[in-house]
Amino acid sequence: MDNVNFLEQENQEEKPKVNRKKWLFLLLIPLFLSLIIFSYSYAKKLSTTQNPLDYNENTLEPKKPQGLFQKLAYLLFKPEPKLTGQKDNRINVLLLGMGGLGHDGPYLTDTIMIASIKPTTNDVALISIPRDLGVEIDGYVRKINSANSIGEVQKTEWGGAYATQIISQTFNLDIPYYIRIDFQAFSDIIDEVGGVRINVDNTFTDYMYPADNDLYQTVYFKKGEQTMDGKTALKFTRSRHGNNDEGSDFARATRQQKIIQALKDKVLSFNILTNPIKIKNIMDALEKHMTTNMQFDEILSFVRMAKDIQGDNVKNLVLDDSVGGYLYSYTGEDGSFLLGPKTGNFDEINNAIKNIFTDNNIAKVTTTTSKTPEQEAPQLDLATVEIENGTWQAGLAARLKQRLLDEKFYVDDVGNLAVEFKPYKNSAIYSFAPKEKDISAVLEELQKELDIPIKTDIPDGLKPISSSTDIMVVLGDDFVE
Repeated sequence: MDNVNFLEQENQEEKPKVNRKKWLFLLLIPLFLSLIIFSYSYAKKLSTTQNPLDYNENTLEPKKPQGLFQKLAYLLFKPEPKLTGQKDNRINVLLLGMGGLGHDGPYLTDTIMIASIKPTTNDVALISIPRDLGVEIDGYVRKINSANSIGEVQKTEWGGAYATQIISQTFNLDIPYYIRIDFQAFSDIIDEVGGVRINVDNTFTDYMYPADNDLYQTVYFKKGEQTMDGKTALKFTRSRHGNNDEGSDFARATRQQKIIQALKDKVLSFNILTNPIKIKNIMDALEKHMTTNMQFDEILSFVRMAKDIQGDNVKNLVLDDSVGGYLYSYTGEDGSFLLGPKTGNFDEINNAIKNIFTDNNIAKVTTTTSKTPEQEAPQLDLATVEIENGTWQAGLAARLKQRLLDEKFYVDDVGNLAVEFKPYKNSAIYSFAPKEKDISAVLEELQKELDIPIKTDIPDGLKPISSSTDIMVVLGDDFVE
């Protein structure tokens, strides 16, 4: 029997093999995790860059990276900037136009418009909101055009955000973005693109377009296509007292929407403005005249969307008190002219705004609710009013004219009473209208507005400047502004 060396046999046993693949895999996990984190971080940074040099000047998309790791990051997480509302297929932007410093009521918004974009179909809707709409602000019913001004008083540059908050609550609509510009910015942008081409629907004249020093000027527009520079386009959108059916809020809002659409088309056809560097330069130049909560990359995303929007894809809604409109006019507790929903609440209006892309009859009121006597409001511009200053207070008549114009009265002339009548002791309202012309409703509203008595005994020698004057308001020493 052979001897067995158990010690030698033990030494000859094979050592356990190391699983090198397993260890290699474990070592690679941190590397892959680091690469994924880097890729994601890089792609996220690329999609939100605010540097115009990081964008392709033709596509406005972030430039594709050159380095190996950057290319890998771009492939793994291709940047797709998302706008708030894009997931729900509706992006809302509030457009606000105001006078700006140097104008009366610099922060009162002359233009209020919601622009809604439906990304999947490239449809856009423009919803015009009248500045006289009465809404709840800080527990009181105020004109909606005061929201921006109230917000600005609370905090500098806060007006646009505050107005957006009020309008969002009023119409039960999520509005993540706003753009606020003043008259100077509006004019400069249009001049920058070489003017806009507008088809004027009606020839009209406005004898009471605001001018400097509380005065007025006459503006005239002829029917037909024409190119407007910045100043002309501004007058076209601001005019409120034109004849030939152009003196209503509906007509004014329609003109504003025309300008917005024409400007959009011109900007996109003006190749220099689709360059991200040029867009940034224009934004910087308008910094004092424009405020927005949109980031630069979000603005470029809007421009990319706007390229695909055609003119026939634009839906329009104007909230007004015309026949078939959603609103009626009434006098507020403080005597101001206001507009409110005919149905007593905003439900129907909110429904129209919500379904603007699907409802073809949004501009019509579906209810048959008739106005109550309290809701009926006289047409205040049926009578021509003249204001005469019978005091030695300079500018009193001019200041009152602006107030009455804001309340929808038609004020044609202002002047100073002849010296022989000065100082006029007690203010009075006199009627010079022909007997066949019924202006009783306007007289009553004027009396309520000014708290001045209507007198039938006209002093000898007292006569209006114009033969077309129906009502003369004489301001005496007892008049309180």
